[in-house]
Parts: sequence; structure tokens; C-alpha cells
Amino acid sequence: MKNQRLFLTTGGSDADEDSSKDLRGLFNRYLHAWPYFAVCLVLAFIAAYIHVSNTKPVYDVKAKLAIKDDKSASAEQQALEKIDLAGQPKDIESELEVIRSRPLIRQVVDDLQLWTNYKAAESYSDDDIYATTPVKLNLLESKKGPTYQSITIQIKDANSFMLLNGDEESGPYKFNTPLKNSLGKWSLTATPFVGDYIGKKISVNTQGVEDVVTYYQNAVLVSLNKDAPIIEMEIEDGVPERGKAFLNQLIKAYKLSSIEDKKRATQSTLKFIDVRLSSLSGELTSVEKDVEGFKSSRGLTDISSKSKFYLDNVQSNDTRLSEVNVQLNVISGIERYVNSSNNDGTVPATLGISDPGLISLVDQLSKLQLQRDKLLATTPEQNPIFEPVNRQINATKSAIKETIKGIKSSLVSVQRELQQNNSGFEASIKNIPGQERQYISIKRQQSIKENLYIYLLQKKEEVSLSYASTLTGIHTVEEPYYISPKSKKQVPYVLAFLLGIGIPAAFIYGRDMVKNKVINRAEIEKALTAPVIAEINQEKANKGIVMFDKKGYVIAEQFRVLRTNLQMLLPNKTGRVIMFTSSVGGEGKSFVTSNMAAVLAATNRRVIVLELDMRRPKLAETLKFDTNRPGLSNYFKGEATLEQTVQTSPVHSNITVIGAGLIPENPSELLIGEQLDILIQELRRTYDDVLIDTPPLHLVTDASVLSRVCDATLYLIKQGYTDKSELKFIRQVINEDQLPNLNIVFNGIQRTKYGYGYNYDDSYYISTKHKKRLA
Repeated sequence: MKNQRLFLTTGGSDADEDSSKDLRGLFNRYLHAWPYFAVCLVLAFIAAYIHVSNTKPVYDVKAKLAIKDDKSASAEQQALEKIDLAGQPKDIESELEVIRSRPLIRQVVDDLQLWTNYKAAESYSDDDIYATTPVKLNLLESKKGPTYQSITIQIKDANSFMLLNGDEESGPYKFNTPLKNSLGKWSLTATPFVGDYIGKKISVNTQGVEDVVTYYQNAVLVSLNKDAPIIEMEIEDGVPERGKAFLNQLIKAYKLSSIEDKKRATQSTLKFIDVRLSSLSGELTSVEKDVEGFKSSRGLTDISSKSKFYLDNVQSNDTRLSEVNVQLNVISGIERYVNSSNNDGTVPATLGISDPGLISLVDQLSKLQLQRDKLLATTPEQNPIFEPVNRQINATKSAIKETIKGIKSSLVSVQRELQQNNSGFEASIKNIPGQERQYISIKRQQSIKENLYIYLLQKKEEVSLSYASTLTGIHTVEEPYYISPKSKKQVPYVLAFLLGIGIPAAFIYGRDMVKNKVINRAEIEKALTAPVIAEINQEKANKGIVMFDKKGYVIAEQFRVLRTNLQMLLPNKTGRVIMFTSSVGGEGKSFVTSNMAAVLAATNRRVIVLELDMRRPKLAETLKFDTNRPGLSNYFKGEATLEQTVQTSPVHSNITVIGAGLIPENPSELLIGEQLDILIQELRRTYDDVLIDTPPLHLVTDASVLSRVCDATLYLIKQGYTDKSELKFIRQVINEDQLPNLNIVFNGIQRTKYGYGYNYDDSYYISTKHKKRLA
């Protein structure tokens, strides 16, 4: 069974060659269904053509922004930053999300009224006429805002229009006339293009604002150029003018948003300064009155140089101490804010704080707070979208707390040192005469208040200048532009080709999978260890014995190959007993048995065929013997002798047949008896080959019973007929060694239908001259 390579096959059995044949067979199998492929390809290309013809070009609109950092800031910007503006270097990565944020996109959608589109209703594809629309919709009053509505009008003249509702018309209405429908109260305004659309129908369509915002938020692409702080913006639109308008308005809105954020950050500083100035103003007025009253009551005009020296030192020390106290006051305000349990309120200003780390953290906290406030304007606070923002705010507060500890410790140390200096100066002042000492003390308080008041006034002017400034550090590098769209026609045609090939191929593959039938030899060889000893083509006309038919030379040659392989399987042996069986009925056992008898008889071998398929005998159809004579059932029952059952087939003089006889009720029991063994022994001595036609093994056990008297078994598998599940049954038969010397005959091969088989050159087997002679 393992000497598979010794057998002759019509196409060879080398592994590489088999693989090549499988691929070629697979190709031929699909090639056979070329009408399906042709129809699918034609339909797919027609659909692609219609799609391409009606698909409008899409334009790629681009723009670029530059965001300056500290290194690239202009001299003017750096000058403003030196006077302690609230603005800090921008986190460019976070600015990408700001540009694509819903509040900013919603503002652009509202400004450009992008929830409305205009189409020429009379055109086949409803062309979008955004750039040349003759009218503009004005939504005057609406309870729910824009919703999905469609208004169809017909321009009557430059001043009026007709309102269409199906086949009904109403109007005419003058432009700018308020009208009402389910959308709300609205009017139409004529544009300079109204003259081009007189007599034409226009469709005005509205959509929900939030849906439009979502569309543009997904459509706009914002990316960062890593080599420079350049933000690249891109959007695709079938109307390039709309794409340009969108990017222009988005850039404008982003710049205004940046300015507003900057101004909002400085407001807290101004508020803090105003409160402090209001308090200091009253204190300074009171101290000045004390100085004036003291001089008037004492008649003092000047103090000694020594007193003046002490007074100057005390004033200088007090100025520094005041600055430290201001910073501690600011630190305390920031500390109270970050220690609060909620995330509401305005972030305190960093006035007077010189630590860049704290300033950066407070600025970051301010941005996060502004982002949270923007979300609160459109989203409930319970929304999960607040979780990452709140998490970042809490993390920033924790970082500020750690930073404040160090700064506060340093300021407290400086405060303590300045207070010690004051204590020293005060001790020295005590040695000055009483009136001068009193005057210095009062003058000292005046100087403290005055210096602090001047300091705060200066800071207020600086912050006010920042509030009025429109410098954002953002400028447009490239205005929105577009180029001619690249042709994408090849994509639908390539897709059409793939679908035209893929759909019928998938259909054929799926059909074969559903049928689950054995199609090619590789499936048999993969599942079974038994060799495939021959492959037999399908006989179209069911002619029976193809050996003697003038047109059956191809199948006849395949039977000759099977004869040769049997000789190799059972060499130099007479009295060979060969059994033909299969799994189920209809796999061609009787046909192969009859033709095998003919091809063996053609070599002058004496052949006898036993019709032991006594349930459904069919050999008489091919071997043409008399079915009325006694047969094997009669012999086994003792009703007839061997000589009475044997008859010569009209097909060939070397073919002898014993028919089935009368169909018995219990064929299997007849085969168990010793009459079968006696019969086979007798036939072995008389004939060269004993061929046994048996019933299907998977249906009845007759073949198993007959196996004891056989030398070899030819097991038939029919292409496109035998179920793949039968291979498991055959494998079990082989593994249990139920049948002797089992070999596979792959029968009923249909090359044109399944694309598997061998493409014979008929002229090789029979020439034109021979064909004429046989005709």
C-alpha cells in the first residue's frame, strides 16, 4: 500500500507536480464558470462607471498656523512678558485639541451657518451650490434650533420666489418676508447670484447643529509639525470655497478664543490689585494726616541727619518687607484655593511671584479651569467627560501644594530676617530724641503705605496694558488654499474588478463548501493512506463498455493504466480475485467492473465477473448477459450448479459472467457459507481474473464478508458525488484492515465542470486518418 510511486497515473504522482496540477485544476475550475465572471465584471464596471460619473470631486483644503514660544517670540511680546503678564508659553500639543474642541467648532458652524446647505434641485445629482447660492436662509425664531428640514423654492424673479410643497405651489413671496413652518420663523435673503437662477428650483436643507459640529470635528485634521511649532490644518470638501471659509473662520475663532483666555486670566490679577489699592488708599490718607498733624503740633520743619539715615534704612527695609508680605499674601490665596475641595471659582493671580515653576503650574491650572468652565456651559457636571479634566486639576493642585511649601518657607525666612533688621533699627531710633523718634515712626508708616501703593499702581498699569493687548503669539503662516483634486477614478474601477472576480469566485467556493463533496485527488491523498491507483473520466453518454467505442479512447486509455497498475499490484499471478466496492450507491462500481473486465479480456486473459451485488444488480446493462438464467443466489441455495450459472458475455469471448440470479431476502447470509469459498477456489483454477461487483460497504456488510476470498480491493470514490465525510469512514476501514490490499479509484472526473483532471490531446490517441476509418 505504501508503494504509491510505483503506480502509473495519467498525469504522474510527483508531489510538486501534484501541487502544480491542483493549482492548475483550481484555475480551470473557476475558468469553467467564465460566464458568471463575465456577467459580474460587466455589472460591476457599469456600477463603477455610474458611480464615477455622479461622484463630485473632493478638494483638499489646507492652512498653517505658527504658535510662538519664548524663544521665537517677538521683541514686543518679550517686553510684555517681562512686566509680569499672566500669559505663559503655550503647550502646543494641547492647542491641537483646543482647535478641534466642540465649542470652537460650534462657533464656526453658527458663524457660517453651516447647518444649512443649498442645492440646485433640478439637477440629476442635486449639485451643492454653496458658493453661488441665490438665497440665504435667516432663522428668525426657533424653539429647538435648526432641525432636519427641507424647503424647496422656485426663483420667480430678482425680488420674489415661489414656495413648493410637492406638486403644490404657494406665493409668490418677497425676499426678506418672514414665513413660518415646522422649522420656526424664517426668511430668505437674495444674494448677488439670484439673477442666474430665475425660473430654477432651489432646495434649502437644514440639519441639527450638534450633528454638523460632530461631522466637522471629525472631518478637520489638525497636526503638529515636529520640526517647528507649526500647526497644519486640513479638511476635505466637495465645495472648496466652503472648506476655505471654514478654515478661515476656525483660525479667526481660535485667535479670538486665545485673546479671550488671556484677558480672562488677567482679570483676576486686576481684581486683586483693585481690592488692595482701595484698602491702601484709606490707610495712606490716614497716615499722611498723622504726619501733617504731628508737624503742626510740634512745629517741626526738619530732622537731624542721623535721624534721616535711620529713617531711610527703615523705609528701605520696610519696602522689602512689604513686597515679601504681598508675596506671602498671594501665596496664601493660592494655597487656600488649591486646598478647597471643589474646582469652582477663579484661579488666584500670581502677582509678585517670581518662581517660574509656580507660575507655570498656576497657569496650567487656570487653563484646565477654563476648559472645565467651557464644558460646563454645554454639558452637565455629572457627565463622564469631566473625569479626566477633574483628575488633571487635582494633580496640578497637588503639584502646586508641593511647590508652595518650598516658596513659603523661603519667604518666611526672608520675612523673619527683615523683621530682625527692623528690630535693630528701632533700637537705634530709640536713642534719638523723643520728638524726632515719634516723627520717624509716623513717617515710616507713611513711606510703607506710599511705596506699596505706588508698587500696586505700577502693576495695575502693566496688567491693564496686557489686558488691552491683542498679541496672542499666533499668526497665519499659510492662508487656506486648495489645489485641483487628484483623480480617484481608478479606485472604483479597481474595486469593480475585484468585486467582479471575487463575488463569483466566492459563490463557487461557497457552493462547493455547502456541497461538501470530494473534488480533487489531493483531498483523498490528504485524508487517506491508501494510494490512488487510477483516475477515470466521467462517461457522458453512459455507453457502458467504452473499450470498444471508437470515441472512448481517452477513458479506454485510463482503464489500460488501471490494468497496468493492477499488474504491478499483483504481478505474475493468475487466478486473481479483485473486489470492486464503494461507500454508497451511484459511485460507478458496475461501470468500472464491466470495463475492467473488457480491458483485461483484450489481453487474452480469461476473465469472470461475479455479480455479488444481489440487492441492486446492474451488470447486465453493460455486459449484456441473460438475466433469466440461474445466478449466484440460486447456486448458493443449491438450486443450480456452477455450469448452469456460467455464461459468456456478448461483449467479448474472454468475458464470462455469473449473474446475481433471483434477488434473495438475505444476501449476506448466503455469502457466509462455505459455498463461496468453494466457488472462488474453483474459479481461481479456471480463470486468470475473478472480478467481484459488491454492494456499497457503508450501507451493507457484503464487501466485508467477501474480503476473506479477495486478493485486492478497488475502492471507488466519485468526483462531485462522494461526500467528504465518507473519507473518514474509508480511513477507518483502512486502519482496521477490513479489506485486503485496498486501493482507490477516483471515478467520474469532469474536467470542464470542476476544473480538475488532465487535458488530453485527442490527436495523440487517434489521428484524423484513423477517425475517418472508424467512421
